[in-house]
Amino acid sequence: MATTETSRAGAAWPRLRVDDWAETRETLHMWVQIVGKVRLAHAPLLNHWWEVTFYVTPRGLTTSAIPYGAGFFDIEFDFVDHMLRLRTSDGGARDIALESMPVADFHGCVGQALEELGVPTTIQDHPNEVEPAVPFSVDYQHHTYDPRAAHLFWRQLLQADRVLGAFRAQFVGKVSPVHFFWGAMDLACTRFSGRRAPRHPGGAPNCGDWVMVEGYSHELSSCGFWPGGGEEGAFYSYAYPEPAGFADSPVSPSDAFYSRQNGQFLLPYEAVRTADDPDRTVAGFLHSTYVAAANGAGWDRAALETDPDRWADR
Repeated sequence: MATTETSRAGAAWPRLRVDDWAETRETLHMWVQIVGKVRLAHAPLLNHWWEVTFYVTPRGLTTSAIPYGAGFFDIEFDFVDHMLRLRTSDGGARDIALESMPVADFHGCVGQALEELGVPTTIQDHPNEVEPAVPFSVDYQHHTYDPRAAHLFWRQLLQADRVLGAFRAQFVGKVSPVHFFWGAMDLACTRFSGRRAPRHPGGAPNCGDWVMVEGYSHELSSCGFWPGGGEEGAFYSYAYPEPAGFADSPVSPSDAFYSRQNGQFLLPYEAVRTADDPDRTVAGFLHSTYVAAANGAGWDRAALETDPDRWADR
């Protein structure tokens, strides 16, 4: 029988079936792409496109501070009060209610709010990494927003962000923040060996190959959470370039498997949610798949890894 502490830990991981919020997820995906492209339009390029990502907050997802002129602005999806909040460093603010509306209307509302705040912005008018790529300004087919589903999705991200953050702390080499990529709508954290990688072949739908060349310029082991796989989403882990034998490496837990279709290891979210210790289950998956990538490619693990509790006794 699970202890009370374990039961509470499991309850923190909400159940959200992929099929139950497909229309909301597809609409929200277009909305976050619109806001993401606003950040892309203003933020200076960082390696691997780190300047375009969002971050999990105690209420939703934020762009963090975006430079504009001599000041800054930010945009946050608040999945508690279900508002899109736009704020500027000179005190300006606008709120847009998150409710069912066509992508075209959301696109117009965001553009108008930015104009009113003195941050006029022109973005690329079509989404990336999806097929078909309906231009935002004429997209009336995606219009559903279920606040309960959006709230549950944010709660999934909270748990994933927390466990990925603990995993990130064990690495002193080059490593990304734990951040949300709006292209594929996944939360990710990527470790790097320090060596350059072979040129990526590209191939993502409606996304220039040069985008992937920048994203995968260096040898890496990447992991994260994606809400669109399996029954309730899935944690994933992959390596680029993939070392020989990676797919056949032993990983934990037993529910994890290598998907040749996706070219990565997957751990179903429902296997985590129902585990006696969800945090340990995810941690085991992240560590074992990273070891498979790092050992397979001959990374200098002694130089790249660290103990996050190294100052605990001070």
